[in-house]
Amino acid sequence: MEGALEIVARTAVLVFVVACMAAAGLGLGIHDVVAPLRRARLVGLALVANFVVAPAAAWGLAAAFGLEQPYATGLVLLGSAAGAPFLPKLAALARADVAFSVGLMLLLTVGTAAFMPVALPLLVPGLSADPWSILRPILVTMLLPLATAMFLRGYSERWANRVRPAVGLVSNVGMVVAVALLIGLNFRAMLDTFGSGAVAAAVVFVLAMLAVGYVLGGPAPATRSVVGLGSGQRNIAAALAVVAGNADDPRVVIMLLVSTIVGLLVLVPAARYLGRPAPRAAAVAVPEEAAR
Repeated sequence: MEGALEIVARTAVLVFVVACMAAAGLGLGIHDVVAPLRRARLVGLALVANFVVAPAAAWGLAAAFGLEQPYATGLVLLGSAAGAPFLPKLAALARADVAFSVGLMLLLTVGTAAFMPVALPLLVPGLSADPWSILRPILVTMLLPLATAMFLRGYSERWANRVRPAVGLVSNVGMVVAVALLIGLNFRAMLDTFGSGAVAAAVVFVLAMLAVGYVLGGPAPATRSVVGLGSGQRNIAAALAVVAGNADDPRVVIMLLVSTIVGLLVLVPAARYLGRPAPRAAAVAVPEEAAR
């Protein structure tokens, strides 16, 4: 029974990622995604947040909390893996720049494939990463559905707008099923992390990266939210691709799951808070005499 549920969980994750990318592509054109990435300073700061600050913060927090080596490895892996496929959905919740979130997500995923093979042996001695093992699932589950959906939108925008709500619903259902099953299947192992400092380290890491990304995200609230949320939510798919060829201790995977779930529990409410309607300024009545 448990084996069947694990297959369902993996399938739900795959459905979520593919449908999320397809939904984003059905609502955006190529120009919409590329144009925001021409802001060199903003993109540069986002890269600094994700490939300088995040790995350093993960490494520092693992040492500060005295994490056991498997938990420390998992946290550093996530700190080095940027470009989570959940970012466009978080951006939509925050009423932020969804086009920028898609472009940034793609840039960060490609950057992750280049960064991890170089950085991981330095951050975690003995750990290595094959760029192709990271890029392959990204190409199949993220770039291909995104590109296909954008092509269909270019062919018929009316049809794309009609199909997009259904694809978005599939994405939401996949996300809920995946999260519920991942928590259920790993509940006991996740309980074992309490008292180890793993959960606390994950919470501090997510909050710290949300704050750093938000500060470095430029003056516009729409881009600040995207960089903040994108820095806090890490790419577990890329991290798992590295684990598959390196780690024998299951606690590494448990740390990845704990940190990812912590990220969702923190960042979904944060996105809703950032997307709340701005309070309207109270109208000030001007006396007729003063107006003259």
